[in-house]
Amino acid sequence: MLFGKKKKKEVPGLDTTSTADISFMLLIFFLVTTSLDTDEGLTRYLPPMPQKNEQKQMDVNRNDIMNISIDDDDRMTCNGDTINARQLTERVASFVIERGKTHVISVKADRQTSYEAYFAMQNSIVNAYSDVRDKMARREYNTPFAKCSQQERDEISRKYPQRISEAEPTSQDSGQEREEGGGE
Repeated sequence: MLFGKKKKKEVPGLDTTSTADISFMLLIFFLVTTSLDTDEGLTRYLPPMPQKNEQKQMDVNRNDIMNISIDDDDRMTCNGDTINARQLTERVASFVIERGKTHVISVKADRQTSYEAYFAMQNSIVNAYSDVRDKMARREYNTPFAKCSQQERDEISRKYPQRISEAEPTSQDSGQEREEGGGE
């Protein structure tokens, strides 16, 4: 009779009291040790949205336009002359000072232009504006542009506004394909 009744063995339960603590510690560890890539971008202030049916027409003199372009080989040209980023900064600065409020910087890039070349061009233009504004601040207020009051910075920015016109990227290859494919 001893063999007739078997005692069931109970399986002990898992102790999960520290599981939440361990999960929380792992979460903190991964948050602290993970580095997040930050995207770099260009600071641009867009004009306000126009009211309905409001169109602002601007007449621009051709002499007030500086044409900057980058081709698919990352070659930068300014008004037809091949230049590097440092030369571009100098040319844009002198052009902005010479033309004042009436200047327009026209930028055009090829679709195959590398990001490095494009951002080098954009940085050169921004540096030129910074140099021009800083020179005026030192001349007018005996202080760098960054240390001027908001009113002084606004006045300088009105005198030398950042006027950049960026055209839709083009591709030299696509133009050739259209010419070649059109004859068939």
